[in-house]
Amino acid sequence: MIRPATTNDYPLLLTLWEASVRATHDFLPEDYLQYIKAILPRAFSHVQLFVYADSAETVYGFAGVDEAKIEMLFIHPDSRGKGIGRQLITFCLQELGACKVDVNEQNQQAVDFYLHMGFTVTGRSELDGAGQPFPLLHMQIATSSTQ
Repeated sequence: MIRPATTNDYPLLLTLWEASVRATHDFLPEDYLQYIKAILPRAFSHVQLFVYADSAETVYGFAGVDEAKIEMLFIHPDSRGKGIGRQLITFCLQELGACKVDVNEQNQQAVDFYLHMGFTVTGRSELDGAGQPFPLLHMQIATSSTQ
């Protein structure tokens, strides 16, 4: 089930985020990972934040959208490949009107996932949103439904 996140979810989301990032973002140095982790709770409050949880309220993933852009999508590494990312993306597209996302170019798994979901690359930036040398691919999907 997908439900809105609450501030009570934030500690769990931070733990899930770190596990996900450590599994997929091996190009990030530890100090930068810790910097992002420190500012993430503030970022949570600036997006429409939703979690994917089961009936026992175990959270397996989350997504955040701001102004038609998916700003965050993270799935626990033990839950990858089970359709949770697809369900969260579909929710973001259909319910929140999201149609854009920026993806770290070095995170090939994420790039492939978004391409599989129907996104196309529309541009590239040499620096990430914090001005660090981690190139971003700007991606967009043409419609609000998945393939």
